Amino acid sequence: MEIAYIRVGSGVPLVLLHAFPFSSEMWAAQRGGLSREADVITVDQRGFGDSAGPDAFAGTSPDLNVVAGDLAELLDRLALRDVVLGGLSMGGYVAMAFLRRHAERVRGLILANTKASADSPDAAANRLRIADAVEQAGHAELLAAELGPKLVSAESKRRDPELMHRVESMLRAAPPDAVAWAQRAMAARPDSFDVLRALEIPVLVVAGEQDALMPGAEAGAMVSAARTGELVVVPEAGHLTALETPREFNTAVSGFLKQFP
Repeated sequence: MEIAYIRVGSGVPLVLLHAFPFSSEMWAAQRGGLSREADVITVDQRGFGDSAGPDAFAGTSPDLNVVAGDLAELLDRLALRDVVLGGLSMGGYVAMAFLRRHAERVRGLILANTKASADSPDAAANRLRIADAVEQAGHAELLAAELGPKLVSAESKRRDPELMHRVESMLRAAPPDAVAWAQRAMAARPDSFDVLRALEIPVLVVAGEQDALMPGAEAGAMVSAARTGELVVVPEAGHLTALETPREFNTAVSGFLKQFP
């Protein structure tokens, strides 16, 4: 299928992969804040945003390598030999799946609010439970109830009450087939520390100080695995640093991008 994207700005090509179960809409502040120094490309991953549709998953099994393949085809379509690749949460998992097959196409890596370790058996089982429940219900209301409260920090909720409403709205709008497919694909993903250890490119890891889903130890482990890793912990941010604290997130990314011609 043809993957949808939004492209703005000029400079080093920066591809950003969204979190589950959002779309490239979540990167609006990055398109606005980074477009003066980067060619910002925000992607709607298969099944989400403008890449949704009744045939989005036809003939595919839940596997993040499928989404990584979509990205390779998109880079070919845009005639981009290599890029700085960034992903938040699920986007980070897709980035690491892409690196397994196309490491030569990534000149720098940004991993935000994600982890390189595979799911524990309990975490994988919970993903499968959610996949089955959303598929059976035919809507994603369950995500707003279960996932929503864990995504945004208490400080972000206090500072910007409207943000939580936006996040819940995006959760409810997630296509049920995409939710189910992505949850099953993430549950099956392998440990990716071998990918990080093999990299010879700069790696930026961004973590939220109050991230309820990704313990700080996960971010530290990724930085330790990478040969040239840098860690930025955003104070008072939760799991969605790019949405909750866009200025701080953009500042970290902007500084990282300065090393690329």
